[in-house]
Amino acid sequence: MVLEVIVDISTAEIDRPFDYEGEDVPLGSRVAVSFAGRNAVGFVIGKKLSSDFPELKRAKYLDTPISEEQLALMNAMREKYNLRHIDVLRLFVPSKLREERDPEYKRIFLTAAEVENAEETLKRAPRQREALEYLLKSGGEYLSALSERFGAGAVNGLREKGLVSESSVHESKVPLSELSGRKKQVALTEDQQEAVRRITSEKGVFLLHGVTGSGKTEVYMSVIERMLERGKTAIMLVPEIALTPQILGIFRARFGDLVALMHSGLNAGERYDEWKRLKDGEARIAVGPRSAVFAPLSDIGVIIIDEEHDSSYVSESNPRYDTKEVAKLRAAACGAALVLGSATPAMESYLNATEGKYHLISLKKRIAAYPLPEMEIVDMVTEFRYGNRSLFSAALRDGIGAALSRKEQVILFLNRRGFASFVMCKACGWVAKCEDCDVSLTYHKGENVLKCHCCGKRYHALSKCPMCGSTEIKQGKTGTEKVEEELKALFPDVRVLRMDNDTTSRKDSYFRILNDFSSGGADVLVGTQMIAKGHDFPNVTLVGILEADSALYFSDYRSSERTFQLITQVAGRAGRADKKGRVILQTYSPRHYVFRFGRTYDYEGFWRKEINTRMVTKFPPFTKVVRVLVAAEEEQAAVDCTRSIYRAMLEAERRTEKFVYLGAARSPVTRMHGLTRYQVLMRLTPELYEKLIPEIYRLTAEYKPKKGSCFAETDPQSLI
Repeated sequence: MVLEVIVDISTAEIDRPFDYEGEDVPLGSRVAVSFAGRNAVGFVIGKKLSSDFPELKRAKYLDTPISEEQLALMNAMREKYNLRHIDVLRLFVPSKLREERDPEYKRIFLTAAEVENAEETLKRAPRQREALEYLLKSGGEYLSALSERFGAGAVNGLREKGLVSESSVHESKVPLSELSGRKKQVALTEDQQEAVRRITSEKGVFLLHGVTGSGKTEVYMSVIERMLERGKTAIMLVPEIALTPQILGIFRARFGDLVALMHSGLNAGERYDEWKRLKDGEARIAVGPRSAVFAPLSDIGVIIIDEEHDSSYVSESNPRYDTKEVAKLRAAACGAALVLGSATPAMESYLNATEGKYHLISLKKRIAAYPLPEMEIVDMVTEFRYGNRSLFSAALRDGIGAALSRKEQVILFLNRRGFASFVMCKACGWVAKCEDCDVSLTYHKGENVLKCHCCGKRYHALSKCPMCGSTEIKQGKTGTEKVEEELKALFPDVRVLRMDNDTTSRKDSYFRILNDFSSGGADVLVGTQMIAKGHDFPNVTLVGILEADSALYFSDYRSSERTFQLITQVAGRAGRADKKGRVILQTYSPRHYVFRFGRTYDYEGFWRKEINTRMVTKFPPFTKVVRVLVAAEEEQAAVDCTRSIYRAMLEAERRTEKFVYLGAARSPVTRMHGLTRYQVLMRLTPELYEKLIPEIYRLTAEYKPKKGSCFAETDPQSLI
């Protein structure tokens, strides 16, 4: 049998199947092969009876980690996103399966052997006798643990006398094993019952539009419960790793060991163990961020994407893909329901629902009729005129003080980490920038360093300007670190936790911070967007939103949508129980329509306004934005590649139809990671996009710089 094997090497030059001789193994099998004089692992994607090559090397069968359903998904993703075979295949398997050696970490396990006269044999060896008695009572123990308890000499004595039996046992590691909340008996509301009924009885894609606190999570779990009763499995996706501990605890309380966790924060052993539990059917529910959509489950009954509007569901590094689109492909192939849930759905999702492409299900009330928190909009221009130079308006300062006096908790949201977003010399205007990226450095006071938030490079903090020698150094826009400092200056006894990328570098950081805050270990939680969604803190009665308009005037057609989503999500953290919630939103643009609709949580009103603007200006979802991004070590190479693709697009426009927009220029961030960046930007009608995207992909491969990259993105999440 001739096996068509994709070798686990990610380069465009070998992105094709290679023929090997081997057994008639299933498609998706993992094999050990020799390639270019070295040992490698490959995956079987095809089989045939003969080859055009007279002499073939032999492939050694290892196991079958990838299903035929996943192989079909691989082919669909390759066509849709112009991806290499191996880059997609790697999404389906943990890193331990990319090596030939046994992926399981095994330890020697000892049990008491059936030997006559053991007591007589051990009459003069009391420690050995104690160890043997322990094994008889416990049923067995790992060699290392037994040696630590009774001494290596005693254990080795038992082994030499043949009084113990040995076996190699794989020791599974359960991630975040401490998370197992209490199971709650919840009676569904009529709206929730109807949502569960429709999702479990109808087919297709469902948009579950529910206000914050309306019980979407309970709907998800009830749907999954019904699917498990039918012998099906389920995938539950959340946008942020920060949300995983909370969801995991809730799901484990309901479903126990049937839940497996999949996310990048686990170590290699934990990822393999959870993957294997899903593959073997020990676990039937995969929970995690976007990578969990590739879980090795069969008979999938439902795929759920919570906070479906979130930009983190789009992978912006290789392999690039949109999780929602991948979930649609997988759900359709499995005959599964796809549930998209959000309080603020993406523009396109709600449009699809209004046009009948999705089933729309609405949950318009909070559970137990707790009202949405009252939102107060504060004009910071007026505050400035009255001499308030603080980060906090008078209303927010008084609100924090009142909440603290009542022993209630506060959340302060600012979507910018660090202490100051840039450092500038007031004498000559010099701004500290990264050597490899065309971005200003952010000052982090706690570490007293300057950091590049693009490449992560660190620099010494400045006491004087390196250009003119002046000590007049100005610090720019405020970050979460400075909010924490000013808060402690106003309220010296306040207990503060901060949650951003700087405080969550360890894998257990999310759980530790959220658990501390939830259990009352802090009065105030300061954070970026990772605190904005999904969390349920019953004692939080006040949410302060600082610089609510910071993302409003970005040169991005999504800026209004993202601002509305963020303020609505973070506002929903207040008043989750029987205590009345309050939100204080600080802005320099109080009359902007985003805040007018946001104040009353009027998503439908905002959507009608925004979708009309998109239709008139011909932005998505009525067109497709395509960006071809070119990056090269030499600027001229980037220019030449960009020019060639731009000219090819001009020619395509002449022979097809006029583009809505076509342009080529430097990227807004001209240098990143030491590479110079240029881009071709175009807006196409959906019909023209389908015609031209294969040609655009071909051009990116044809003109790619030798020392650099060139790739096309559709509706990119960022245009910097």
